[in-house]
Amino acid sequence: MSRIDSEALVVRTVEVGEADLVVTLITEQVGKVGAVVRGARKSSRRVGGALEPIHTIAVLLDDRGGDLATLKEARVVTPRLRVTGDLEALEAAGTALRWARHLFPPRTPEPAGWRVLVDLLDVLERGGSPARKALAHAGLSLLGAVGYGLELEGCVSCGRPCPGESPACIEPSRGGLVCRSCGGATTVLTADERRGALSIAAGRTVDASEAHAVVVLGIVDRALAAHAGMERGAR
Repeated sequence: MSRIDSEALVVRTVEVGEADLVVTLITEQVGKVGAVVRGARKSSRRVGGALEPIHTIAVLLDDRGGDLATLKEARVVTPRLRVTGDLEALEAAGTALRWARHLFPPRTPEPAGWRVLVDLLDVLERGGSPARKALAHAGLSLLGAVGYGLELEGCVSCGRPCPGESPACIEPSRGGLVCRSCGGATTVLTADERRGALSIAAGRTVDASEAHAVVVLGIVDRALAAHAGMERGAR
């Protein structure tokens, strides 16, 4: 048996039997891991309210190497009360955590992906950026963190750069822009939409509009469907 002592984010909870919970965690140390919480619904002594999503928690797990570890302790280390009280921020946070649950492979550390999630939650807690724009930036960043980054500057097939004043075909399943010589794509970004997407990708969300964020979120959804089998609205 080994011990896992790590900060974590709760991305899913499922009731099992009369008293237990199975939680899916994104941990800083070992990535995504499932854990059973014995008697969690009868006694809150070991975990209290720590298994709520959005907050960063510290967990102690017993790991026997099977599908599920056993959660022994959990406590909140970074509460995010503003997020939980703001519907738009809460929806953005929930969407990002759902993305991570589908994107992250089991028991594989994803330090860059972990950082993206924590940074997004902190931005939402501060209220420093409109939630939809912050989520769009996080979506592109998460894809890049796990190896599915989207190329928005030039064709992913031939490498030809896309002129800034031109519309561009994009195919998320192929990794980004695809020029017409290489087959193009059914989705076309206007020059303005691509500039907005590039600004969001670079974290310059102030240079992008809410409409640009909607376009980017649609692209992220399609990439998730292609690479993680996740359909829009999946739980």
